[in-house]
Amino acid sequence: MLSTLHNTQNCSPRVLVVDDDKVVLQVLSKILQKAGHIVDTVETAKEALNRLEASSYDAVIIDVHLQDMNGLDLLSKVGTIAPSMRKIVLTGYPSDEDRKRALEQTADFYLIKPVTPGELIESIECKTNK
Repeated sequence: MLSTLHNTQNCSPRVLVVDDDKVVLQVLSKILQKAGHIVDTVETAKEALNRLEASSYDAVIIDVHLQDMNGLDLLSKVGTIAPSMRKIVLTGYPSDEDRKRALEQTADFYLIKPVTPGELIESIECKTNK
């Protein structure tokens, strides 16, 4: 289920995907690469922060449940590092509280696993419903 939190016009060719499940990383990476995006993947919040400090990304996809940090806490840090970057929250355990918190932290989308390729591409590209 695709849940638009707010609409931005920042399209995203370079994407960082943060998830502690290697299979999810592989699947999301393949979907995004087929759509023409450059994709980097990391399994921890610490790795994500290191990548974001060292490189420039157009978008980040963050799983809520990471081993070393809550993904929404990471979202907050990402917002400080790169406030204009497109931010997508991904979860297998959706809750109204998490969705509200993601909105407050300026996430562009709140996606629920399993996400379809179309939903994923829509969240990265600027094809949002207005």
